[in-house]
Amino acid sequence: MDSHCHEKIMRAVVFTLGCKVNSYESSSLMGGLASLGYEVSDELGFADLYIINTCAVTAEAEKKSRQAIARARKFNESARIIVTGCASQKAPDDFYEKNNVTLVTGAGRKDKIIDMLDQNGVFLENESEYEKTFMPLKSDKTRAYVKVEDGCNNFCSYCIIPYLRGRVRSRSIEDTRREIEYLSPLEAIITGINLSAYNYNGNGLNRLIEGLVDVNCRIRLSSLEVNVINDEFLTALKKLKNFAPHFHLSLQSGSDAVLKSMNRKYSRDEFILKCELIRKYFPLAAITTDIIVGYSTETDKDFKDSLDLARKVGFADIHCFPYSKREGTVGAKLKELPSEVKNARMDEMLELKANLKREFISRFLGTEQEVVPEEMSDGYVVGYTGNYIRCYIDAEFERKIYKVRLKEPFKDGVLAKVR
Repeated sequence: MDSHCHEKIMRAVVFTLGCKVNSYESSSLMGGLASLGYEVSDELGFADLYIINTCAVTAEAEKKSRQAIARARKFNESARIIVTGCASQKAPDDFYEKNNVTLVTGAGRKDKIIDMLDQNGVFLENESEYEKTFMPLKSDKTRAYVKVEDGCNNFCSYCIIPYLRGRVRSRSIEDTRREIEYLSPLEAIITGINLSAYNYNGNGLNRLIEGLVDVNCRIRLSSLEVNVINDEFLTALKKLKNFAPHFHLSLQSGSDAVLKSMNRKYSRDEFILKCELIRKYFPLAAITTDIIVGYSTETDKDFKDSLDLARKVGFADIHCFPYSKREGTVGAKLKELPSEVKNARMDEMLELKANLKREFISRFLGTEQEVVPEEMSDGYVVGYTGNYIRCYIDAEFERKIYKVRLKEPFKDGVLAKVR
């Protein structure tokens, strides 16, 4: 770095909203900025440069994206502010004109931002190839997200993301391995916008898994679609040196009628069968899911179908949220249900979620598990078992896998004792 470029150390903040993929991309941007000599942080504070990585999955996420820009401006009125991500892809000119920012890019080609730090204006680029990324910042975090896929071709009727992220494109297996080895975390979470669609030169997710068979850390997969669950895939996972038996399968609704209206490509029965297949290979696996409550076409019976399916499968946890329409999607044309109907259903679903989570945890009390620590909280080391039970361990924090015995329910998980 030339001394005349930066007499003083420049500070940069990369602030992230939204999904795991955004977090990963931000980490890669921080790696790029650090290589230019910036001092980087992911928390909003005083800086010379801000990159706000936005989210558009809900209206609320978009609002938070705008608030983050306003907060950055308060820290430093004269800073350069670059806005990127799904919300800016959706309304680039709006962000540029109303939010007094320097540069707006979209959801794609975030790798190019590092070459555009001094530019002004709006630059959107659709991409057909997997973008080159900078190595993420090496950190002392015990877990690392590793992105292997971008884009989605599904066009579910409630979701804006395929319009913003573009078509599916994937990353090479060698590149993925190299990054995991470079970061050397205790756990790598393999993630993508639609991970199930991973396909690099004709090699699907099974090949990727086979390519990671001997990596030296626990491997966890982020959200999956039911279409990838088959014998071949589960056999490949079985061969991994250290697989976290946790399957997050997006359900969205347990009613065939609603699934059809959402343009989801599976039936309720198929979903249940796939969960049974997972349990054949991984009897102790956690199966978690997303459920949208109160989609516009959902009747009382449809909602009961969702509750019924959740009980049948015995989810370890449910990420549930009330439906809110997104302009620009097919679902936005439908009349929304009254909010009191959504709220009442939401209460019922949350009660079931709590009961199922409690039941799942109780099956493992007294068992021995391996926990990857994440943080200290109220004097406890906190982390997760392979099958995603949150553990509170009365111990000192060390960067290692803790072998523990699960004692009793505690807070939102269990109290665990080092054995």
